[in-house]
Amino acid sequence: MARSYFELLSKDENRIQVPAGKTIFEAGQPGTEMYIVTAGMVELRSDGEVIETLEQGGVFGEMALVDDEPRSASAVALSDCELVPIDEKRFEYLLARMPFFALEVMRVMARRLRRSLAD
Repeated sequence: MARSYFELLSKDENRIQVPAGKTIFEAGQPGTEMYIVTAGMVELRSDGEVIETLEQGGVFGEMALVDDEPRSASAVALSDCELVPIDEKRFEYLLARMPFFALEVMRVMARRLRRSLAD
């Protein structure tokens, strides 16, 4: 993510703390927000397989906001984490006001799609 946007979001007053080992969301659940990792590590899993491990600046959960479908993967905190939740209203605001945020979300989705096609 562009450094200035990450810095802005990392100071967000709505940050949440997630302890190591806690499931943030499960595959199949409805999704009402995406997350940005501001500290710690989060693992994305599908059918028991690790898809990706995210660190500071990582983005996840965005697909549920884009296509309004249930979660395609589970997210678990590997370490104590600090996350910025972004609901649909804020997501739309960020997309409209911060083009680099929109571009970063598209890059994340494209990278994950390419990886899944290569597997």
